[in-house]
Amino acid sequence: MEYYVDQWKSIIANCLNELAFQKELKDAYLSSQDIIAEKPPRPEFGDIGFPMFSYAKQFRMPPARIAAEVANVCNIKTDTEKPIWPGTVKTAGPYINIYLDKKYVANYVLENAEKEFWESSPLFNGRRIMIEFSCPNTNKPLHLGHLRNNVLGESLSRIMKEAGAEVKKVNLINDRGIHICKSMLAYLAYGEGRTPEDEGLKSDHFVGKYYVLFNRLKDEDPSAEEKAQELLQKWEAGDADVIALWEKMNNWAVEGIMATYRRQKVSFDEFDFEHETYKLGKEEVLEGLARGIFYRAEDGSIQVDLEDIGLGKKVLLRKDGTSIYITQDIGTAIMRYNRWPFHELVYVVASEQQYHFKVLFEVLRRLGYNWAENLYHLSYGLVNLPSGRMKTREGTVVDADDLIDELTRLAANEIADKRREEAVGDIKDVAEQVALGALHYFLLQVSPAKDMLYNPEQSISFTGDTGPYIQYMGARASSILRKYKNGEGNANQGKINVSLIVSDSDWSLMRLLIEFPHTIEQSAKNKDPSILAAYTHQLASEFSVWYRDNPVLNNDNPDISASRLAFVIAIRETLRRASNLLCIPFLDAM
Repeated sequence: MEYYVDQWKSIIANCLNELAFQKELKDAYLSSQDIIAEKPPRPEFGDIGFPMFSYAKQFRMPPARIAAEVANVCNIKTDTEKPIWPGTVKTAGPYINIYLDKKYVANYVLENAEKEFWESSPLFNGRRIMIEFSCPNTNKPLHLGHLRNNVLGESLSRIMKEAGAEVKKVNLINDRGIHICKSMLAYLAYGEGRTPEDEGLKSDHFVGKYYVLFNRLKDEDPSAEEKAQELLQKWEAGDADVIALWEKMNNWAVEGIMATYRRQKVSFDEFDFEHETYKLGKEEVLEGLARGIFYRAEDGSIQVDLEDIGLGKKVLLRKDGTSIYITQDIGTAIMRYNRWPFHELVYVVASEQQYHFKVLFEVLRRLGYNWAENLYHLSYGLVNLPSGRMKTREGTVVDADDLIDELTRLAANEIADKRREEAVGDIKDVAEQVALGALHYFLLQVSPAKDMLYNPEQSISFTGDTGPYIQYMGARASSILRKYKNGEGNANQGKINVSLIVSDSDWSLMRLLIEFPHTIEQSAKNKDPSILAAYTHQLASEFSVWYRDNPVLNNDNPDISASRLAFVIAIRETLRRASNLLCIPFLDAM
């Protein structure tokens, strides 16, 4: 109900101020922010409730009397100043209750549900928002944690764009550093020139295999860590053989990672590569050293002292002159702002890196970049499985490709169990779309800041609080429209009459539909897709109940059929748009 509550708050505030003027109470002025609104506990008490308890002292009268007098003023004012969302003002003791005009709302829903402005919001109009997410290392394939990161970034980008922002999705490929050198060293020791094709492995899995094998190399060669560091120094010095091996292994890794992005239906506007940005970061650190912002420690490393704000001391360049993550992050942020001056840059990165980003933002501020105030770390919690059944050869890491494969298999089994093979058509394709719907909804339904347990079997269920349930209800709405187009029922013989779709069950869905734009705003403002996820599931659930109790095409009254069909079109369109914002594939048949 929040979409139109703010307007009624202004009306109630104006009515209270009018009453204060009549009573000559000069200290009783109120703004709309001072007005408390509640959702009435039962439908018979209206759509919005305003308790008057808080104003008894200012107005020097009992709350029930305030409610009666304010309602009288409101009824006079709303007769002359028609509100955008018309309604009737009534009282119940100390409460002012607003009963919205059901026919007006129903007409609004049916007229606007398919129009562009129904889903658009001016909240971030004119704002340029850059969102960085995924940011894989090129020493291993994507895993379950990346899947949460990917869908958080992709969904938030879509929601922000829907809220009016100009959005740029960026991805920093971490393609250099000590971890990369460890994979390279293990490949030199055990690879014998083999390729992914030689071993029948997806190319990023092939590279990841050698990163794991580095642990074996350490057992066999106690100097392995030191050799990896030497390899990094040679890389930064431009050693031709090292660079050639690095390029070969990085190409394998990136090729495989891009395939997983395509499969997950995640995309980016720009890719940055750490090997292109770390030098700028090093230059900034050295300049900061010359300006006295940083200092050289006794071991030769360059550090920043942030003790004054409780962040301790942080190394920015190693003693051997090689860079670390924060070095390239400094360079990348500066490069990005110079290339595309943003109003906000959102980093979608796990909560384990909270300290890192606090330091990064402060370092950029101390270097004199005012736009550093507009950097935001969207910190998300860890994802774990309740069992180790789906663990891969990498030990505790749940591989992204293996997980999607498993979910697709479970979805195909579910379709077969329900004997829906003929209805869905291409079972393999539909099963993968259901798998993505299950995965993405489950990962988004929890607020980003919280840790979560991912249960594959639970997520793939066609009933309950799941992505497939939302997909199924969208498919059911699509089925009604298909039947109508195929000539079933008598809706084409009737006319839409909004007075025929204002029952209590109709009204519950109507109120939910007009909350869609506001829900998008709330998700964007809070950078939290779980708000939209909860809304979408509620819409699917209420539609399921409504459809069960309100036959659409098989009604003796063709006007009722026509009116309910128009209602279904509005519901389907809202489910489709909400699903798209949540990265849930919308299915016409399931």
